[in-house]
Amino acid sequence: MISLIGNRPALQIGRYQVIDYDTAWLDVALERAALAADHEDFPFVADIRGGIVKYLETKCPLKLLNLEDLFERMRKMLVKIGCERIAEKLEPLAPPVTVSLVRAAMEAGNGFELAFFETLRFELGDLRAAGAEDIHFIGLRESSMVLRGSAKWNKHCETLYAEIRAFLGAWDRDQLKSARQLRLCLEGEH
Repeated sequence: MISLIGNRPALQIGRYQVIDYDTAWLDVALERAALAADHEDFPFVADIRGGIVKYLETKCPLKLLNLEDLFERMRKMLVKIGCERIAEKLEPLAPPVTVSLVRAAMEAGNGFELAFFETLRFELGDLRAAGAEDIHFIGLRESSMVLRGSAKWNKHCETLYAEIRAFLGAWDRDQLKSARQLRLCLEGEH
């Protein structure tokens, strides 16, 4: 059985689910919408977040809630209290998402690095489109070993490990043109 933090449902973000999340990202989403609607001094962010948290912890009948559905509910709440312009500007923003590179490596298979990098590129785009901005990657070493078909760490794994880090670093630099920037964090970095 899965125990959910504060009895909140898991959130579906792209093909990932986030179970253990705080609510600071809700404040950021509301503040961004208020600024976009030219309401620089919007005093109700904490109250609205409180209402959303109460809904998630006590009223939501779902164990898994799609992020877009949550934001649609937030828009309706904003309209109900007379904040239509802010509701129009509200964009989905996800809590931090953890991505296991081992899964992508296993899906690609031993020796299929190109498929691995293509899967990773697709998933990053999908997560960005779903509202993720803060993505934590785990399993870098393990994914290198899976892709190299090695039970022990060796120089070939080390080379691929460096290539994965370089790929993610390049993605981080190349996205500067995008309206929604991702913050990519690799295992062991903060």
